[in-house]
Amino acid sequence: MAYFAATLGVIILWGFINLSAANKDTCEFYAAVGQSLTLPLAYERLANSHVLRWTHNSTIIFYREQGRVSFGKAEDVSATGSLLLKKLQFSSAGTYQANVLHPNGTLAKTWIGHLCMIDKVSKPQLTYSCNFKSGAVNLNCNVAKPQGLTFSWTLDEKTLTSETRQTLSISLAQLKGERSFTCSVANQVSKEKSDIVRPICKSPSPTPPPLLCFTSKTVVAALAGGAGLILLLLITIIILCCCHRRSKEQMRLGDKGGLRMLSLHKREPDSISPEYETMHPTEDSPPLSIEPSPRACYETVSQPESQTENRPLQLSAGAEGQQPSPVPKPRTKSPQTPNI
Repeated sequence: MAYFAATLGVIILWGFINLSAANKDTCEFYAAVGQSLTLPLAYERLANSHVLRWTHNSTIIFYREQGRVSFGKAEDVSATGSLLLKKLQFSSAGTYQANVLHPNGTLAKTWIGHLCMIDKVSKPQLTYSCNFKSGAVNLNCNVAKPQGLTFSWTLDEKTLTSETRQTLSISLAQLKGERSFTCSVANQVSKEKSDIVRPICKSPSPTPPPLLCFTSKTVVAALAGGAGLILLLLITIIILCCCHRRSKEQMRLGDKGGLRMLSLHKREPDSISPEYETMHPTEDSPPLSIEPSPRACYETVSQPESQTENRPLQLSAGAEGQQPSPVPKPRTKSPQTPNI
C-alpha cells in the first residue's frame, strides 16, 4: 500500500513538473543537426538498486531497474545518470526529464530540461564603403538570417568589445596605414569568422572647372546639330555633283548630234551632183538634159523626210530649173590629111 502511494505521488509530481516545463518558453540547451549532446543528471549516489528513467516529451527513451536496461542503451548513460544524445535531428527538440527512484519507490532525484534545435551559422562576408562626405568608412558583416545572432569585431586582431552590431563605422583618420578588420557571428551552437579585410579609401582628385559655362546637354545638342549640318551639306554636294554630271552628259550628247549633222552637211558637196556632171561630163555618159523630168520632180517632192535624211541631198525644183552656166568644151583637133 505504501509502495502504491509513493508511486502515485511520483506520477503526480512528474505531471506537475511536465506542465511547468511546457509553460516555459526558454531553452536550457541548444544543439544543431548532427551534433551530440549530454544531458547532465549528476546524481553521485546512483547505484544499480535505483530505478533510472529518462523521457522525451513524456515518452520513455531509457529505463533501468536493478541494473537491467529495458529501454535504450546502457553505454548512453554515465555513472552519475547523465544521458548522451547522438546525431541529433530537429525532431530531437523538446522536454527531457530524468527520475531516480529508491528501491522502495520513493523519489530520490529528478531533473528536467528543454532542448532547442537550431541551424549552424554560415561564414560571414565583410564589405566596406568609403564615405568622404562624413569622413568615415562603413563596414558591414553580411550573413544569412542575422536574426538572433551575436556579432563581434576585431581591429588588427584586437577585439572591439564595445561593438556588437552588424555594422561598424570607423573614421578615415583611423585608417592611416594598413589596418585589418574581421567580423564574427555566433549563435548558441556555432561560430564563424570572416576573412581579413583591409579597407583602402583614397580621396578622389578634384575635378577641374569647366572651360566653358555650358552644360553637358548643351554640348551634346550642339554636337548633334553640327553633325546634322555636315550631313545636310554632304547630301547637297552629292545632289549638285549628280546634276552637274547629268548636264555635262546632256551637253555631250548635244555636241555629238551637232557633229553628226555637220558631217552630213559636209558629205553633200562630195556627192556627184547633176551640176558637176553637167560641168564635167564623162566620155561614156550621155549628155544631161537641162530640163528636169516631171517624174523626178514628183519623186523629189513626194519622198518623206525620213528617207531624205539617209540619202544624198538632191537639188530642189528651183535649183533644177536654173540654166547651168555653159562650160566651154575643149577644142578638138581634127586629124590633118596630108596633101597629096
